[in-house]
Amino acid sequence: MPSEKILAAKKEMVAELAEQLSAACAGVIVDYKGITVTEDTQLRKSLREAGVDYRVVKNTYLRFALQNAGIEGLDPVLEGTTAVAFSKTDELAAAKVLCKYAEGNDKFTVKAGFSEGKALDAATVTALSKVPGREDLLGMLAGSLSQMIAGFARAIQAVADAKGGDAAEPAQA
Repeated sequence: MPSEKILAAKKEMVAELAEQLSAACAGVIVDYKGITVTEDTQLRKSLREAGVDYRVVKNTYLRFALQNAGIEGLDPVLEGTTAVAFSKTDELAAAKVLCKYAEGNDKFTVKAGFSEGKALDAATVTALSKVPGREDLLGMLAGSLSQMIAGFARAIQAVADAKGGDAAEPAQA
């Protein structure tokens, strides 16, 4: 039986992890078994650059932390080596980095994920990783709007040219 001091430290660790998971907008649980230290270092660097927190945790700690955070349905994937990555600001960041990494490394697999307190299976996490990011979507929207405005301007100019006058001249009655 563990001492009171060790038990308190474990409870504190679970509480801290539960708080971080509650504050996260989305996260991904992975199996990292078999990757080298160099590969892990590169992965962690990519995750840091994307603003994602990444932690290797014991399955029992993660199970209790998920339960305390109100995220249910992930118990079946908490076997073997487990790491969790989560972001407080970008719903897709962890999924994008980890799924891209998993494509190039057969030893590394995405087990599951969560978003807004709901469990996601590995296929859903992979599908989400292929969705364009916020900046890309805003760029597409800006491009579409500029094309629409340019098309509208060309249509007005075509009407003005068809009437044989300048668009700036007032119509004569």
